[in-house]
Amino acid sequence: MSEPTSTGRPIMIRKGERLLGNLSWRTVTVWYRDAKVWTKFYKASILGNLGEPLLYLLAMGWGLGRMVGNVDGIPYIQFLAPGLICSTAMYAATFECTFGSFTRMTRQNTYDAILATPVSLEDIVAGEILWGATKGLLSGTAMLLVMALFGLVTSFWSILALVLVFLIGLLFSSLSMIVTARAPSYDFFSYYFTLIIAPMFLFSGIFFPITNLPTWAQTFAWFLPLTHGVSASRALFSGKVGWVIAADLLWLFAFFAIAFTIALRSIRKRLIL
Repeated sequence: MSEPTSTGRPIMIRKGERLLGNLSWRTVTVWYRDAKVWTKFYKASILGNLGEPLLYLLAMGWGLGRMVGNVDGIPYIQFLAPGLICSTAMYAATFECTFGSFTRMTRQNTYDAILATPVSLEDIVAGEILWGATKGLLSGTAMLLVMALFGLVTSFWSILALVLVFLIGLLFSSLSMIVTARAPSYDFFSYYFTLIIAPMFLFSGIFFPITNLPTWAQTFAWFLPLTHGVSASRALFSGKVGWVIAADLLWLFAFFAIAFTIALRSIRKRLIL
């Protein structure tokens, strides 16, 4: 995809302004604006976010699963599904806060228009991240319903997977906003999807236990945030909830807090005059 490299008109932001201190309830108005626009195209959006993981579930869960048999003592489709709900949230949030946010920031000049109101730049970034997480939650909810129809939801703890996918959405929305802040064009996102998101999808334990990997690869996988999401999701769906899941959630939240702060600084650095 070849696109012009315009980054949009610089926006006047005063140096030295507070970062987190500029956040306010107006974040919700940015979220509401994005949600209202989404309602005009929601059918295509849901189909795009849900279609791929659903095909993976059918092809690998039913097809490959019959050849593989049990993994970690459970049928392969039950092993696979909790990981796919996490990857669904990851992809939904990532697409929204890369291509979607980049378009609003540089092509539609939506940020310029919003900044003409009392809404701060930090409110815009936080609203975008909140909306990206909401997209992850919507996709995760649709995936959970499909899993229920397949008879893959057997533990009441599974409902907490919605909280987990929202947290995953917040994390990957924040990471995506960092990339968006540095992107000169749409082509730049190819690096992010190929070098970061694809390895995350393949080596976070969605398709096989990471204990099957060499020791160095297991260490690499442990540092991937999606690995902790998949681990927590698998614990919830199996009903085997313990202190390990608390550690996974804490790790995800800490990663999100750091990424969120960097995202705020990165967007401010890009748009400051």
